[in-house]
Amino acid sequence: MSKIAETNEKIAEKVTEGYKKIETGVVEGYKKIEKGAVDGFNKVSDKCVEVLFAKEGESVEDAKKRLSKKDNK
Repeated sequence: MSKIAETNEKIAEKVTEGYKKIETGVVEGYKKIEKGAVDGFNKVSDKCVEVLFAKEGESVEDAKKRLSKKDNK
């Protein structure tokens, strides 16, 4: 292989490695943000159900089950 071809190959490998590192970092960062947003939403949702909709002595899960039923008669 010529010197230029070898150099091009080395450059391509380094660029690919760099891209994969950036891609991994972006994906991991997104997943952390997504998990934080979902966890935060669930905490707020649970607190709202607890304060606004749960009957006395009823757990949040039981209140959610009761509220999710289509026929609340």
